[in-house]
Amino acid sequence: MSFTIYPAIDLRGGKVVRLKEGDPARMTSYSDDPAETARKWLGMGAQWLHVVNLDGAFGEGDNANRAALESILKLGARVQFGGGIRSMESIADVLKLGVSRAILGTIAIEQPAIVADALTRFGAEQIAVGIDARDGLVRTRGWKDNSGVSAIDLALQMRTVGLGTVIFTDVSRDGLGSGLNIPSTRELAERSGLDVIASGGVHTIDDVIAAKDAGLAGCIIGRALYDGTVDLKEALQV
Repeated sequence: MSFTIYPAIDLRGGKVVRLKEGDPARMTSYSDDPAETARKWLGMGAQWLHVVNLDGAFGEGDNANRAALESILKLGARVQFGGGIRSMESIADVLKLGVSRAILGTIAIEQPAIVADALTRFGAEQIAVGIDARDGLVRTRGWKDNSGVSAIDLALQMRTVGLGTVIFTDVSRDGLGSGLNIPSTRELAERSGLDVIASGGVHTIDDVIAAKDAGLAGCIIGRALYDGTVDLKEALQV
């Protein structure tokens, strides 16, 4: 299994931002030009980008983020995209735009049949489920709600309907630079048998190495790239 680095581009109001623990009140804005940010990471050798519509995740519509996504896709990047994708229509829409992999979060808890239908219709290569957890329990709707479902139980349920890829985020670490939760992420991968991409907390190159050594499918790097604590070219050499 190959190990893939995903530079993160989180969008809010058409701008590139980062949140701490998913809290919109703890937001740092990095750029007004998402396409230029994407061009920078691709120019350093990234093969994939991880793009999130934060306004969609919070249930707020924002056409600026759609325009930003379209501007990124025009660069020819392979993009996995999530945030507020909660219907078959929206899944089909983003894939038609040119997104390589749609990330489904809340609907995996609230409407799992849609995830199953999407996997049948589009295939496991084009669908991933984002499992965002705090204290082992899945959070939904922009991490605001506690589902009461364990991350492992959700992963096992999704595997039965043909899922191949999970993006696992420890919400308590996201945007804080406190390091990935490797033990929980590895356990999820081992118990589910799925390809698991680690997210939330990468701070140094050691976090990237730890994710690879844990047998994970990849890791997402956000704030560490923007703050300069991880050099993307170095990470890609891992």
